[in-house]
Amino acid sequence: MKYIEKMRGKTKSPPMTGLSDVIWSWIGGFIGIGAVAYLNYNLLAGRNLVLIVGSFGASAVLLYGAARSPLAQPRNLVGGHLISAVVGVASYQVLHTHIWLAAAVAVASAIAAMHLTKTLHPPGGATALIAVIGDKTVHSLGYFYAVMPIGAGAVILLIVALLVNNIPNDKHYPEYWF
Repeated sequence: MKYIEKMRGKTKSPPMTGLSDVIWSWIGGFIGIGAVAYLNYNLLAGRNLVLIVGSFGASAVLLYGAARSPLAQPRNLVGGHLISAVVGVASYQVLHTHIWLAAAVAVASAIAAMHLTKTLHPPGGATALIAVIGDKTVHSLGYFYAVMPIGAGAVILLIVALLVNNIPNDKHYPEYWF
């Protein structure tokens, strides 16, 4: 019974976000993902490169909607994505004959690696998973996947977060760098 009691929660839901925060989150998310998507679909069109991956959507939520969270800080954003990308590629290369196993090893190992390096960024789990379950374009990148799309995309999202999150007088980003 004590185990089940733990699932009840300890506190009430946090208060609703103010309209100003909602608007600035929308603006950041639009510009951040818009920049990455624009470059992906215009600059890289017709090449065997990608710049946008699904995990960047989750990063945008953290960067522009919860910028004060430790999970949204530059070290976590960039480090978490890069480490997870390398772990995901390695998992795929070693275990590609058993995709289910490669997927599980990639995500679990990415979580452990991010913890050990103080770079926990939840979207990193998706970054590792995409390296395993992605299409042939992703697989053909090998470890370059960590540079492009992951490193480049994360840096673009970071630059937008630095610019947009510091416009309102009552906000600042980042909380810390390292």
